[in-house]
Amino acid sequence: MTSPTVGPEGAQPTPIRDPAPTAEPTRRAAPAVQPNARRTSPVEPAVVLEHVSKLFDDVIAVEDVSLMVPPGVILGVIGPSGSGKTTTIRMLTGGLLPTSGAVHVLGRDPGHFPAGYRRRIGYMPQAFAHYPDLSTRENVDFVASLYGLGWFARRRRVPSVLRTVDLWGARARRAGKLSGGMQRRLELACALVHDPALLFLDEPTAGLDPLLRASIWEELHRLRDSGRTLLVTTQYVNEAEECDAVALISRGRLLELAPPDELRRRAAGGDLVEVVTDGPIDAGVFQGVEGVTAIRTIGPNAVRLTVDDAGLATPAVIEAVSATGRSVESAREARLSFDEVFAALVEADERAREAAGQSTRRQAEAQA
Repeated sequence: MTSPTVGPEGAQPTPIRDPAPTAEPTRRAAPAVQPNARRTSPVEPAVVLEHVSKLFDDVIAVEDVSLMVPPGVILGVIGPSGSGKTTTIRMLTGGLLPTSGAVHVLGRDPGHFPAGYRRRIGYMPQAFAHYPDLSTRENVDFVASLYGLGWFARRRRVPSVLRTVDLWGARARRAGKLSGGMQRRLELACALVHDPALLFLDEPTAGLDPLLRASIWEELHRLRDSGRTLLVTTQYVNEAEECDAVALISRGRLLELAPPDELRRRAAGGDLVEVVTDGPIDAGVFQGVEGVTAIRTIGPNAVRLTVDDAGLATPAVIEAVSATGRSVESAREARLSFDEVFAALVEADERAREAAGQSTRRQAEAQA
């Protein structure tokens, strides 16, 4: 498997600092993703996986995953439950050793991190893992002390991070009495209190309602824009929209790694254009139109066309309709939902695996 790269070449990280309370988060353009890239950038990648596999007895949890993540991006690791997302995060944090392959986090093997390196990494686990009888503030203060922050540093950082995640008003409340959404924000506060450069967030929005999920993602965007690197696992496929790049994982295998819009193109085979005419039209009129690679009828007077480039193909499509005596009521670029994207890419992978299996069987039969 080749080693894709997420992010802009040569991007310089922004210094990490406490945000101004009134600062508005700014969404950046998704960084370029270059398959087959090597580690030639002057900026040290935040995360590198090289042909990493993890087996539990004879069960393959992660299979030959390779990827490279530079600083200052959000990489979404997306897939269904049991696809290998949490196992991958645990290898990146040093909680598990890979069966084969190499893992590098901030330039080091996470299984042998020096003590000082731990402070550069934050980890938000999938399950609530703090002390229910301690208050919100006491939980965050305790975690800060574990990372070696002294009393004066904790006195500054703990209130700051509680305000960041909107828990200052609940600072005296026992953690066990917090709502599910507040507990997730407490987990995030504990992951942030030591001001890490790299954050691993395992299902940070699991079990939250849509409004709380949006609030968490707003905070993650702000963290990214302040210079941090974030690896976020989620089973909510539509959250791919929130990431700079997306690693789609199924059955422990990395199927695709690209920005969200590029994944849409790969799933659809190009751009999608939906054309609605003023009356019934034969889809055959689009055969041979330059740039049109696939045609699908979606109604008596509507078609969905797969094209190489929507901007270039649309005028030719309108001209083809006009030649029939009909007129175009609307022609717009369509976007697949990420549920559709994920389903299409998984289906394509299954077909490829089946075809490879059949080829192997034919070769074995020929040699028999």
